[in-house]
Amino acid sequence: MLSKTIYCGQRSLRAQALSRIFTLLPRYPSVTLPRMLRKRAVDSAAESPALPVSLKSLADHLKLSPASVSLVMNRSPAAASIPRKTQERVFAAARRFNYRPNFTARALRRQRSFTLGVVVPEISEGYAALVMSGIEDYLLREGYLSMVVSHRHQPHLLEEYPRILLERSIEGLIAVDTPLVHQLPVPVVAVSGHRSIPGVTNLALNHRRAASLAMEHLHSLGHRRMVFIKGQEFSSDTRVRWNAIREAARQLDLRVEPELVVQLEGDVPSSELGYQVTQKLLASGAKFTALFAFNDISAIGAIRALREAGHSVPEDVSVVGFDDIQSAAFQNPALTTVRQPLRKMGEIAATTLLDRIANPNDRSYPKEITVEPEMIVRASTCRARQLE
Repeated sequence: MLSKTIYCGQRSLRAQALSRIFTLLPRYPSVTLPRMLRKRAVDSAAESPALPVSLKSLADHLKLSPASVSLVMNRSPAAASIPRKTQERVFAAARRFNYRPNFTARALRRQRSFTLGVVVPEISEGYAALVMSGIEDYLLREGYLSMVVSHRHQPHLLEEYPRILLERSIEGLIAVDTPLVHQLPVPVVAVSGHRSIPGVTNLALNHRRAASLAMEHLHSLGHRRMVFIKGQEFSSDTRVRWNAIREAARQLDLRVEPELVVQLEGDVPSSELGYQVTQKLLASGAKFTALFAFNDISAIGAIRALREAGHSVPEDVSVVGFDDIQSAAFQNPALTTVRQPLRKMGEIAATTLLDRIANPNDRSYPKEITVEPEMIVRASTCRARQLE
């Protein structure tokens, strides 16, 4: 056992020595090694993660130019001209030899941080999480990092977080369902943004179309007395969507009954809020055949309250949600909802922000971007019953 340990130790030292020699070769081009020894140095580098090879060494091994390897490893847009199989070879060799691009040198050379800030209300199932997934997918492909902070609707955090992120050298900011307090010195994309602020691109859903889709669906099923669950006062979409719902109701000659309008209260991202307001509504003795919730999370809570009160969904009350979160299709019954393309919205936000960063002097940047909704009809809606 002792001799085996000594042997392993000698092997490790030899591998490190060979790796070190191989790493230094590009600095001393006049020094040559036998082909076999050079191969052993390459193999030894793979066994010594503490001593990764240089970019030049990796390029020599792959029989590619250092510039090509650098483009691939830094996920540069110019790498699109390099065949996919070649890119895969580069990444495989980089993993084998523990090669990592020198991010600090890259940032200093270009005087850039390649980092973005993302501000969200909270990170939980639902709206913000799906938008974030689209942002992260795109930034990963483009070689950017993101600093994500959640403000929980606390005024002092809404004020401080942009400043804190700027101090950490972010190149741009994405605000998701987050009111912006001040104009910022970097490009900003506001997802669900509705305020006109210099330097900000607002990315929002076509709420008029979304409200029309939901209301027309319920109207076509014979529903005339509908409950509406409004969003919290602090939500960026609450006022815009409620105005769109009232306009859609007027177009269909439907009366919005004040006693059938309730509003979510509290900042907990939970179905509990929808459950609570629906319980209060049922306790009032109000009669209705359909319920249109502010989001899927509150719709799920409303369904539970309806069932506990002895109402069947959708036979007694049809329920429509909003967003189409990942679990909506797997509820019982599967939830009819207005789909926001949330992942796509995240990707559009990231694409727009990087385009603006790449063209800092372009004053014709988009001020508003609108995305379209889709009505997803599942099992939580059916024809209206006759009210007694």
